[in-house]
Amino acid sequence: MVPELFGIEHILYIIISSFIGCIGLYFAYRYAKSDKVKMVILKCLAIALFLSVMTNRVSQVFRYDNIRWYCIIPDSYCAMTSLVLSLAVLFGKKDNNVYHFVWLLGLFGGISTVIYATFVSQNSSFFYIPTITGLLHHSFSAIVVIALLMFKQINITYKKWYCTLFGFTCYLTLGAFMMQAFNLSDAFHIAEPLLPNTPLTAWVMAPMYVSAYALILLIIELFKKKNNPVN
Repeated sequence: MVPELFGIEHILYIIISSFIGCIGLYFAYRYAKSDKVKMVILKCLAIALFLSVMTNRVSQVFRYDNIRWYCIIPDSYCAMTSLVLSLAVLFGKKDNNVYHFVWLLGLFGGISTVIYATFVSQNSSFFYIPTITGLLHHSFSAIVVIALLMFKQINITYKKWYCTLFGFTCYLTLGAFMMQAFNLSDAFHIAEPLLPNTPLTAWVMAPMYVSAYALILLIIELFKKKNNPVN
């Protein structure tokens, strides 16, 4: 029987992964006091994120009759964000510019995709490698972002607004290259929508994302001013 969206396997995954993630984050918040321990936790999560997303990409290479080596390169916002986020945590410094571009994509993209994982029905087995690793890297992506915020490794501010502009430009440039070089019509959803029969191409999603991001930044700045009034 093929797994279904919101079928028993999918719902169990959401419940179990959410429970484990919340418990793990709680204990990390409760008992990780030193910066060294916090960084060890972050880097371990980043390694898990990197391994899950790269296993997913390798599985894409061999899933078809002919080997498609170019599939090792992430061609979606979530997969690329998982890769970029994991590398930023492993090799970047505290509050680096990459965080300011990927944190919202990693958090919202991770949670929303786990909940609305349309790809769970791509094979008769729920543990089909592209399926389970897809769920795992989206889960780890959200967990890593929450851990970054929890451990105060990122200071969200409107002053880093340009990071989002630069990041999206890089994604779209890579997507355009992949469309031409590898004939991938759905690369970064530049030409094809995220969901069938919807207008959700990159040209619609980007303004929506930027608007939502600007609103979130405004709320955060208002919250900061309320709690830290200038005398």
